[in-house]
Amino acid sequence: MFLILLSWIYIGFTTINIGFFTNKILGLKNSNFVIFSILGLFTTTLFAGFWAIFERINIEFHIIFLILNIGIYLKFKNSIKSIYKSFFYELLCLPISLKTALSIISILILAQCASIPFIIDNESYYIQTIKWINKYGFVEGVANLHFFLAQTSGWHITQSVFNFSFLYNKFNDLSGFCLLLGNVYAFLHLNSFFKSKKINHLLIGFLPFANIFFFSFISTPSPDLPVYVLSLIIFYKFINNYKNLSPETFNLIAVLVFFAVFIKTTAIILIFIPVALFSAHYQALVSKLTKSLLLGIMVLFLFLIKNTIISGYPLFPLTFHLFSFDFQIPASMVHTYYGLTKRAAYELTENQFNSLNVFEISKIWLSRRGLHGFFNKTILLLLLSIPVFVFKYFNKKSFWILYIILFLQLLFLFFTSPQYRFFINAILFFSFLIAASYINTEKKIVFSMYFSLIILTLPTIFTFDLSFFTKNTHLKNNSTFSVNQIIFPYKNSKFEDRFEMIKNGNLKYSSPINIPFFWGTGDGEIPCVNKDQIKYFETYYNVKPQMRTNNLKDGFFSKKLSKNE
Repeated sequence: MFLILLSWIYIGFTTINIGFFTNKILGLKNSNFVIFSILGLFTTTLFAGFWAIFERINIEFHIIFLILNIGIYLKFKNSIKSIYKSFFYELLCLPISLKTALSIISILILAQCASIPFIIDNESYYIQTIKWINKYGFVEGVANLHFFLAQTSGWHITQSVFNFSFLYNKFNDLSGFCLLLGNVYAFLHLNSFFKSKKINHLLIGFLPFANIFFFSFISTPSPDLPVYVLSLIIFYKFINNYKNLSPETFNLIAVLVFFAVFIKTTAIILIFIPVALFSAHYQALVSKLTKSLLLGIMVLFLFLIKNTIISGYPLFPLTFHLFSFDFQIPASMVHTYYGLTKRAAYELTENQFNSLNVFEISKIWLSRRGLHGFFNKTILLLLLSIPVFVFKYFNKKSFWILYIILFLQLLFLFFTSPQYRFFINAILFFSFLIAASYINTEKKIVFSMYFSLIILTLPTIFTFDLSFFTKNTHLKNNSTFSVNQIIFPYKNSKFEDRFEMIKNGNLKYSSPINIPFFWGTGDGEIPCVNKDQIKYFETYYNVKPQMRTNNLKDGFFSKKLSKNE
């Protein structure tokens, strides 16, 4: 816990410096401390992403990065100091009720980050993705080894920078830092609401009430968490600036959207937010778009290059490509990945899914048990009821446009992969709209805040049986904080580090002994993949992963098996 705090202090210092420089280069005229830090995370991600094309994210990167960081601070020392002074003044101006609540939440976030990792995707590809980037950068065809590695997120690139792998092997908690930023942003806007009574500030101020849900994500580098935080900030800025929009604010919103989409492509519908703003303010913005367009092209280029190197397909999981590479994942495996992702929201086999019509599939989607069924029903109920609340309490064009965009998001996800975690941003925003209709006085908000803190504290300290919410045997108990984690956080994987070395052709790999699920790899030494997975693709797809040369950096290809093999 203490070591995580130290790492976050450095991350905060770094991202403020880099964010200030980004703000200056793009001419965004931002003055918010949290936004400076987010801009710093964004620029760090781009810098590290282009670096990873050629080299590993390791001590060499950090030397250059530190020199850049110090140089920016020395060059703009007075301006950067004023950012800190302004931020600390804002914190001091918070009423004691909000100061206390924010302090408690900060401690709970640190405690949760130090606990056992909860999200199961951490065990299948988060850890391994980051390890590959730390040791080799982007590796050609690494998804042939384990095709979940093709999902390498922009957030994993960011985490590969801030896990400081050359110093320590248990930093895996950047999502917690992101949630802390989101909470600070929310508390400052809650204070603004107490003073001005402007309802827009309250909508983002409700973010801490969702911590009980967010906490399951923050002990791993889940890409979902930063998308939730960024989405809520983007929604707030869209509503708050729709009528009177400056080019600087438009460019800032565009940057936040680019970051969210680069982190997770399921957030692609957020692109319609800057499109809607541009349509409404065409004349004022048309001559001010150069920097946003160039930045968007840069992000798109990095996205295409990253995907091409890792999987052989620039738009993975789409198999469209202009060029062929020997390290391309076989198209049949890509279709398997896409099918698994799509059917995960329904718990159906391929034959079952293909035999049902849209109405039958929708019925199954709505009737699922546990959290999936709860959130599926919730989003449908909200989509039907929110127009009533918008018409009665928030009858402005900006709210209606945002409702339409989020409705389009659900339609898009329904035909791709309607897993509830992909539309949580819509659920939260709609829920905040309803809550703002009733919990809109300082007394009610503070009381609700402290009640939510009690609820938040209990699962952070005590273990609960979550069988009612999930069938996944690996998620049936929440992760809790232990006094053993006050200084040192729990290791990056929830499973024991027991692996066997296996040789298959020219590939020598680690296979987990005690991880009881097919895609699991845990914190094994790279290359790491479950031997049962290798056998499965040999049997059903007639391929096996092999090294392209004797050097892991040169990557992998899928070898077609001969009859004798």
